[in-house]
Amino acid sequence: MSDFYFYKGLHKVKVITESEGYWIVEALEDFEDYLDGCKVMVKAGEQRIVPPKDLHKKKVLSPPMPEHVYERELEKKVKRMVEAHEKETSGK
Repeated sequence: MSDFYFYKGLHKVKVITESEGYWIVEALEDFEDYLDGCKVMVKAGEQRIVPPKDLHKKKVLSPPMPEHVYERELEKKVKRMVEAHEKETSGK
């Protein structure tokens, strides 16, 4: 096989075997992964069984988490309050 993919779009792996449900891949670099909710360290050379949907041809960064509108408005309000306070204290 020897196709190279990026596991979860971030970590370079080599495909060892392909089947219908899951593929066996070999890690080409060390990375952290989650298995049953626990953090696991994957070393280079380790083999893992993964679903093909987690493999990408190109390195892909996940989109940033969208900020909640309320948080952005609150941040703007705090900035205005700080600026107003600085003007008051500098004017005295």
